[in-house]
Amino acid sequence: MKLYNYYRSGTSHRTRIALELKGMQTEYVAVDLLHEAHLHGTFHEVNPQALVPALVLDDGTVLTQSPAIIEWLEETHPTPPLLPADPQARAHVRALAAIVGCDIHPINNRRILQYLQHQFGADRAAIDRWCGEWISSGFDAYEQFLARDKARGDFSFGGQPGLADCYLIPQVAGARRFHVDLGRWPLISAVDAACGQLPAFERAAPSRQPDAPRS
Repeated sequence: MKLYNYYRSGTSHRTRIALELKGMQTEYVAVDLLHEAHLHGTFHEVNPQALVPALVLDDGTVLTQSPAIIEWLEETHPTPPLLPADPQARAHVRALAAIVGCDIHPINNRRILQYLQHQFGADRAAIDRWCGEWISSGFDAYEQFLARDKARGDFSFGGQPGLADCYLIPQVAGARRFHVDLGRWPLISAVDAACGQLPAFERAAPSRQPDAPRS
């Protein structure tokens, strides 16, 4: 399989985490978003929407949109599971993931920020404030959900990493990039620390990818 992605893309990052947790190997195909490689050439033929990630299966089938890719992984490779068995618990975990996937990330992604910059003249400080507003709103709610779950282990749900963590950890990385102080969310910070100890999350980290800048 081939994974077309970009090292710093949150959607790419969450997909890499899910693949690593499932123990699945893919060929890494870098799509240089900074130089608009997603808008033309080979990748645009792979995904006409011109968004990363895209997963090309061994038979040539192309899967796009990170939620759909991760759902496919869970359905076709159920072990280890990313979702709990209980339907209500599954709904809870999906809701945590949606805080990031639906309410934070979509309005903080690269094309939105570029539009703010080019159409409204937003400078870096304004961009950081914009991102910080929506990250903070979502993280405030996420933190409260974590606090309510008295049976929770070291992760967003239970004692093993799962779907919600696939979404949360890339958004924590995004928060750092936009200079958001994570000190107000100690439970989220603890989940981030726990995930950071696991090889799957370490291998999926932006800094570990072949297209990441080297100092």
